[in-house]
Amino acid sequence: MAKRKKDEEYRTFQQEWTEKFAFVEKAGSTVCLICNDKIASMKRSNKKRHFGTCHATCALKYPAGDSRKKACQELLCRVQASQQQLCVWTQQGDWNSASFPGALEIVRNRKPFTDGEYAKTFMLDVANELFNNFSDKDKIIKRIKDMPLSARTVHDRTIMMANQIEATQVKDINAAPFFSLALDESTDISHLSQFSVIARYAVDDTLCEESLAVLPMKETTRGEDLFKSFIEFVKEQNLPMDKLVSVCTDGAPCMVGKSRGFVAFLREHVKRPILSFHCILHQEALCAQMCGEQLGEVMSLVIQVVNFIVAQALNDRQFKTLMEEVRNNYPGLLLHSNVHWLSRGKVLSHFAASLSEIRTFLEMKNVEHPELANTEWLLKFYYLVDITEHLNQLNVKMQGVGNTVLSLQQAVFAFEKLEIFIADTETGRLLHFEKLGEFKDACTASDPAQHLDLQQLAGFTSNLLQSFKARFGEFRERTRLFKFITHPHECAVDSADLSYIPSVSVRDFELQAADLKASDKMGE
Repeated sequence: MAKRKKDEEYRTFQQEWTEKFAFVEKAGSTVCLICNDKIASMKRSNKKRHFGTCHATCALKYPAGDSRKKACQELLCRVQASQQQLCVWTQQGDWNSASFPGALEIVRNRKPFTDGEYAKTFMLDVANELFNNFSDKDKIIKRIKDMPLSARTVHDRTIMMANQIEATQVKDINAAPFFSLALDESTDISHLSQFSVIARYAVDDTLCEESLAVLPMKETTRGEDLFKSFIEFVKEQNLPMDKLVSVCTDGAPCMVGKSRGFVAFLREHVKRPILSFHCILHQEALCAQMCGEQLGEVMSLVIQVVNFIVAQALNDRQFKTLMEEVRNNYPGLLLHSNVHWLSRGKVLSHFAASLSEIRTFLEMKNVEHPELANTEWLLKFYYLVDITEHLNQLNVKMQGVGNTVLSLQQAVFAFEKLEIFIADTETGRLLHFEKLGEFKDACTASDPAQHLDLQQLAGFTSNLLQSFKARFGEFRERTRLFKFITHPHECAVDSADLSYIPSVSVRDFELQAADLKASDKMGE
């Protein structure tokens, strides 16, 4: 049988893989722009499988087409900028400069600085075998030995690179027409308060979101303390505060207090209006937590059972063995955390998929939880599983780089489709509640005369809808201004709205808006 011939195009990198699957070619291999994983095989199917499985969230958020192409191009621009910066650091081209890419990889992979010596030993051992037949083997070995990669060197190189990156950020912010800030104050594991400053600005046609600083707060964290620390950083870095348009915070009193909050001090300092927003993701998370007392009791029991199984080593091992025996899709349960992203939804989905095994295990341990077999409790449980899944999908949709305030606002306001969910539960169709619908069908099949109180579930959804409508007030107030950014010719923006945008002339805007409207009418 003749050997199959392979087309040259099949074995070479295709540029469309960058736009469709976020892969680039590097040193004969393909590298993922998102996770930096390398795939040696030049097969389209491998790239597609990696993107679809490892980055399913990205694939869902940016469907194939212009949106994904634009997102991949932004990732590529960032990687290229990082490579150009690395060339600046290593422009000497000697053994000393080689420690820069080594330190960069250690920091990028979140390894301790002491791993530099281990990496050096590893390279020496490999080089002894890899270059055994090379005439200049001794020279190669000497170069590796002379390369400094001690913990102190890695630390120093990291500081140098961080300073260079910070200088580049400040330079880009000064060159940008406007910029905005996201601020958050929280306490770390060592009880030190950290004040995070994140900037958003445009570099050419690319929208950048970069962490500017994490400022330690060693004393009190009042609004004036945060403002003082921030202003010291601004003066040190020479940031152009006249270009600041908006500030996003976590809504804490120290941030948004009317008289003594950070934003109040900032407005007083710049002597002009500044847009202030309570983080839309934080507000969405607060709405998701408004599950009411009855659903809260359901979640509390789920956490209690999960902790009994997972938090005790013996129980955890025995439960995993049981799951293997029955060939369950999940190897075990997940511990719940209020901090971890999407934790509640993942805990509930694992619990629902393993409910029969959980009952069996609790019987083996002589632990009684009659609620797990109670129809009314299970009705609320499966409702909670489905509604949490919808909330998680909204949260995922709002995540990611490049989202504008208008797209985030539209995603939240579109979730007021909760009215459809209310009608869905009231009528008993349950088209949007998969797990709840399966449970209802099972109950009806076993006892057709059994009555399920779906009206109560519609009440839970109604309360959630009211929670959404009660929040996001500042976003509702500024809808006209947000639309002005994308559709200026369709908006009648007055001088009060334009005052938030520095250096914008109301007179020039009115003339340009009139020209745009006239051009639209000519095109009709």
